[in-house]
Amino acid sequence: METIIAKISIMLVPALLAITMHEVAHGYVAERFGDPTARLLGRLNLNPLRHLDPIGTVAIFIFGFGWARPVPVNAGNLRRPRRDMIWVALAGPLTNLLLAVLSALLLRGIGLLESTAVGDLQLFGQIVKPLRMMAGFSLYINVLLGIFNLVPLPPLDGGRILTGILPEKQAMIVNRLEPFGFILILFLVFFTDLWSLVLAPVINSLVVLLAGDEFGLVEQAMKFLFGH
Repeated sequence: METIIAKISIMLVPALLAITMHEVAHGYVAERFGDPTARLLGRLNLNPLRHLDPIGTVAIFIFGFGWARPVPVNAGNLRRPRRDMIWVALAGPLTNLLLAVLSALLLRGIGLLESTAVGDLQLFGQIVKPLRMMAGFSLYINVLLGIFNLVPLPPLDGGRILTGILPEKQAMIVNRLEPFGFILILFLVFFTDLWSLVLAPVINSLVVLLAGDEFGLVEQAMKFLFGH
């Protein structure tokens, strides 16, 4: 029971921050381009309860990735819908990647403090270890959300970006996949080599790059949280 509580305490804040900021970023950029829908529905709010999807939240704590309720965007309100929707879609993943960079800086900063600390080093280590593990998990979850959401398949953000780039006729064909998008995503992740050959190497490489000498701590955090 204590282990479960410890895991939740390490994952809760980084996970909620990652999915909340992702969705708020979509709504904020949409409003900047002329669509106030998110604000009018109370979704430009950092309260995570306004954004949580029950299944997606549970998935984060079980599998290490998940999702929130999408922020509604009315493309008809955007000044240049096709172009502006690209930026609205990009806002979420870019926010996660920015959070990953900040998490890496925090992780490295704590590591530097620990290496230069004086006094009771054991006590200091016990205090900062949970913070380092939170920063390590935050780095991982934000890189994962940022990269995974760029997969060019609706309803993921990458699908929105693709439809904004493609000619209108081809974009309409891609949009027709959206009702089946979630099933297609599950199939691609669990029944093809997309994860092992494409996504995992990209995610791991970026985590290694950002974490630097602290990558071992990220691995330690993931093993503690998920047992692998």
